[in-house]
Amino acid sequence: MAEPRARGGATARLRHAHGQSAAAAGRRRLLAVFGMVAAFLVVEVIGGLLTNSLALLADAGHMFTDAAGIGLALLAIWFAGRPATAEKSFGYYRFEIFAALANAFILFAVAGYIVYEAIQRFAAAPDVVGLPVVGIAVVGLTVNLVSMRLLQPGSQTSLNLRGAYLEVLGDLLGSVAVLVAGLVIILTGWTPIDPIASLLIAALILPRTWSLLREAVDVLLQATPKGIDLDEVRQHLLRAVDVVDVHDLHAWTLTSGINVVSAHVVMRPGADPAQVLEEVCACLTDDFDMEHSTIQLETADRRRLEHAMHP
Repeated sequence: MAEPRARGGATARLRHAHGQSAAAAGRRRLLAVFGMVAAFLVVEVIGGLLTNSLALLADAGHMFTDAAGIGLALLAIWFAGRPATAEKSFGYYRFEIFAALANAFILFAVAGYIVYEAIQRFAAAPDVVGLPVVGIAVVGLTVNLVSMRLLQPGSQTSLNLRGAYLEVLGDLLGSVAVLVAGLVIILTGWTPIDPIASLLIAALILPRTWSLLREAVDVLLQATPKGIDLDEVRQHLLRAVDVVDVHDLHAWTLTSGINVVSAHVVMRPGADPAQVLEEVCACLTDDFDMEHSTIQLETADRRRLEHAMHP
């Protein structure tokens, strides 16, 4: 039976990554951050209304998107943890990427609203009470520093957690802007600093939001994962014993921390398919950290047939 298997070129293998996704590992930290952000959001809204500070309300709006975004991230982790089915063979891992995409669109909308309100206030700047603004900004600064510390490890491996981390980072910078605005109002009484600080908050949101959106779209378009050079992967595979050609090589990201690769590998005549498959999969796992691999083994006659079918 070994000879027909080698000649038929129909050997395939799928290696499943073990354990949870990168985002699931940070669930407890994300829950803690969600609790702190939601609690401070209430404080900031009340403080913004009482002090008439647009900068404080703008930061509250950003905090609201943080709470919504982190809630989406938690929901995404829950969905991603559901088992795969015959209809959804990869499970719900991609839900994490959709959550990151939704966060990006929410942040764009908030930045646009802040800019609109700031322009309105330049025309008619209301009185702003500076001292409470400073006090609330200090509390916000503390909350954001703690939240960033909790999310920082997971943000290196999960796009979903990175989205939450970037939102908190934007809030940290926003709290600094609010703090500066409050101090200026206390010391000088110059209220236009309030909408200026609001515009600064919007400017801080946009670049990071664009980066998050671009990365999420790359995953949905099945772009080659960052740090993976397909030419280098091909050269590594060609150095395997009894491998003479590699074609139809593709690599993409299933969700953060889980990369997938597929390839057609042409063997030398008489090669042992099991040995070739083992070496190829070991190369992908050890050298490129891609445990999800689907490999089709072929002989040269099959390669010519594929050229005829797909010129």
